[in-house]
Amino acid sequence: MVLQAQEGRLTTSSVRVLVATAVPAERDAVAQAFPGPVDEVRLPGVSLRRTAGGYDLLAAGVGPALAAASTATALTAAALGGTPYALVVSAGIAGGFPPDAPVGSLVVADEITAADLGAETAEGFLPVTELGFGTVTHRPPHPLVRDLTTALDARAGAVLTVSTVTGSAERAALLRARHPRALAEAMEGFGVAEAAAAHGTPVLEIRAVSNPVGPRDRAAWRIGDALAALTEGFARLVPVLEKWNPHDR
Repeated sequence: MVLQAQEGRLTTSSVRVLVATAVPAERDAVAQAFPGPVDEVRLPGVSLRRTAGGYDLLAAGVGPALAAASTATALTAAALGGTPYALVVSAGIAGGFPPDAPVGSLVVADEITAADLGAETAEGFLPVTELGFGTVTHRPPHPLVRDLTTALDARAGAVLTVSTVTGSAERAALLRARHPRALAEAMEGFGVAEAAAAHGTPVLEIRAVSNPVGPRDRAAWRIGDALAALTEGFARLVPVLEKWNPHDR
């Protein structure tokens, strides 16, 4: 792999990386970490932005289902074209669980967990695995998470995928009780990870915290600061990915 840094930005890579965000604003924040033009690549059902650094950026859509479908489309097209991706990164902004993930900080998932995939029972919530189906957690490559945490000055922990964003202190406390290591919640990571797993491709999730998890207070959201942190975070990926061996899981 050959990666070089120029003015703190990513330049070239011999390993193909797909970055899946929810919305175009997040995708564009990632793109700002790369110099040079960004080309549009149209695929059936999705459109990619290809950077001069060799990264493909996908606004995959909001929620785990659409994110999974869009990511799977891009992964399949790459595989059929004989140029499969070596890594998939779910990226974007997220709610952070205070005090461990303050607004403006970066979080790297060491586990990507579907927090509300299961069943409500009289005894409480049961994850789908306890019903005898599927999985609820994907684990990114530990060496890569470890090195990224240091390089990005980020915290590593569980990032929860939810289909309904938390809007109350009660639900925030409930999620934290079920998942004591949770640092953030978002809506796409598990879907992206499911698609990556189907292709045998390692996955990461990197989130910039825009607001606390809990009661919805739009006045307290710092989306601009979180998008700026996302750009800076991707610019600092360079030395980590220079050393990363895709076979080191």
